[in-house]
Amino acid sequence: MQRPGADPDNMEMSDFLCDFCGEVWTDARPMVEGHKGHAVCGECLTRAFRSLVLKSGDAPAANGQQCIMCMEHRPEPLWAPPERPAALICTRCTRQSAAVLSKDKEMGWERPKA
Repeated sequence: MQRPGADPDNMEMSDFLCDFCGEVWTDARPMVEGHKGHAVCGECLTRAFRSLVLKSGDAPAANGQQCIMCMEHRPEPLWAPPERPAALICTRCTRQSAAVLSKDKEMGWERPKA
């Protein structure tokens, strides 16, 4: 998501926020952008990956609702943090975002292991 009041013609790194925790994008907080400016940070992606892919579940998963990253209604488990239950990410976007972040070694993000 974008910081309220951000200038759309002059977006800075600090104008992008994680939709799942609300934290600002920084060099120390890698993010993956989805559709319409939605984004997930590495920390939230780790939580979603554990819950959806590794099935260790730190939050209940929803089914068939709209993922904010791909804007699709997915018939698969979706994850939302308890503090922002309207922010949902589907299993497919979780896997794709994990692939993106793990490819860039400079980001320092690694897929969680079981």
